[in-house]
Amino acid sequence: MSNWNLWHGCHKYSEGCKNCYVYRIDNSHGREDSFIVRKNSDFDRPLKKDRYGNYKLRPEDGVVFTCMTSDFFIEDADYWREDAWKMIKTRSDLKFCIVTKRIKEAEKRLPGDWGEGYDNVAIACTMENQRAVDERLPIFKALPIKHKLIFCAPLLENIRLFGRLSGIDEVSVGGESGDNARPCKWEWVESIFAACKEENVSFHYHQIGSNFIKDGKAYRLPHSKQFGQAKKAQKLLEEQ
Repeated sequence: MSNWNLWHGCHKYSEGCKNCYVYRIDNSHGREDSFIVRKNSDFDRPLKKDRYGNYKLRPEDGVVFTCMTSDFFIEDADYWREDAWKMIKTRSDLKFCIVTKRIKEAEKRLPGDWGEGYDNVAIACTMENQRAVDERLPIFKALPIKHKLIFCAPLLENIRLFGRLSGIDEVSVGGESGDNARPCKWEWVESIFAACKEENVSFHYHQIGSNFIKDGKAYRLPHSKQFGQAKKAQKLLEEQ
């Protein structure tokens, strides 16, 4: 797994953005302008080569998570996106994953040769609560995308996905991080896992969150333990 952050900065868009990690990290470094979208110096990372003429970013580095300090489909980046799509197409040997809340903005911002989608691009639509599911899922499923993922992160409430996952490759779940993290309850995770199992959709519990609740008991977890604990929790689900 690797990251490619083409631009930095975003505008808070929905309930899931309240405690945005980009704003939080920027604030910890004294930056208060996270709402300004700026092109990064690493914009052309997929095309950078080493002294021998080989690409520095290699297929064996894993999936390239794209634009994780902003939103790929944010309007402010319209001027740069065409070049981004060209790089993605040029590096057809890499697998790119684009995570977005702005799925309703995506269709008019896809490249002209997109067709039914690029083979090497997965798009993950974030759905943090039931309102987001009801608004975004129909739009997402109707779009021509070859690899569709749902990110329930930060998961803020129990959401109903039963019978609604046709055409989805995977659902990934994560609790909120940070000192002010809102709670993520174990039964919410169980419900999503059950919906995935019913429709034979891959499930991934990628982050347990800073404020985890199970059997009525709250657990405050440091960031360093949140990914490992989520992996253990997923194993428990699969063994049930």
